[in-house]
Amino acid sequence: MMERKKILAFDIGGTKIAYALIDEKGKICGEVTKISTPRDSKEIFLTLKSIVSGFEDKISAVAVATAGEVSKNNDRIIASVGNMPKNYMDTPFKDLSAKPVVVENDANAAMWAEYKLGAARGMKDAMLVAIGTGVGISFVVNGQLLKGKSGAAGEAHFKVARGNRRRCGCGAYDCYEIYASGTALGIDAKEAYGDDTVTSHDVIRGLKENNPLAVKVFNAWERDVVNGIIGLVNIFDPEIVLLFGSLTEFMDYCKLEKLVNKEIVTMPVKLCRVKFENNAAMIGATLIAADKLKKEKK
Repeated sequence: MMERKKILAFDIGGTKIAYALIDEKGKICGEVTKISTPRDSKEIFLTLKSIVSGFEDKISAVAVATAGEVSKNNDRIIASVGNMPKNYMDTPFKDLSAKPVVVENDANAAMWAEYKLGAARGMKDAMLVAIGTGVGISFVVNGQLLKGKSGAAGEAHFKVARGNRRRCGCGAYDCYEIYASGTALGIDAKEAYGDDTVTSHDVIRGLKENNPLAVKVFNAWERDVVNGIIGLVNIFDPEIVLLFGSLTEFMDYCKLEKLVNKEIVTMPVKLCRVKFENNAAMIGATLIAADKLKKEKK
């Protein structure tokens, strides 16, 4: 039996970078390593380059799932996001390796993993909301990943009405992202606790301890997440909505699914967490890279 090709996959977010060796069928080979995201774009590239050099002789390609809008041909970031360092969009990913380097938006990558192998397998229309430092949204429509004219489809920068005014990392005010992200939960916590040192981590700690204020803050944030989902479900009418990111571990999916289905005007939708949890983006980026390798071979 021919040995499966190995691909070094990265998931680059505003707070952390995860990486692992994954085979062409999406199976993780060994450990997933996590490091803090450097706060300088040049340092991010040098860190990635150093990691890749240790795997160069074992891999057929490098797959990068990243925050930001990625070109349709998966070679570069075409627009960055506010939660990444200045000049991050200019990162020369192709210079990471002598092997092919494939780049994809992290939400798109996670969606593709779930569509091909995970919770959305066998479905033709699906939606994913990736919640991290920022928010990414991805859609599979009739079996195809929705990319838009440039590759930027699914950016979470549409306006929401909540009665207050917050500046988003993109520079605009009151985007969905600034109410539904991990950053947003931290802002909610500071406002509710009246303490600028409180973070989203304190809310989660309090949630686990059933602290009334923490529960109240988290439930209000959850409602903000759901409000955007309701609007998007009404527009795209998916079979399933998937949530991706570490904060989604603590959400009440039974409650949220009932709430969404009560308020949408389309047919009922399933709502759940991604099957591959925090590894979904790396697995999806690997599958996309593997597909590109096969096409190039033909």
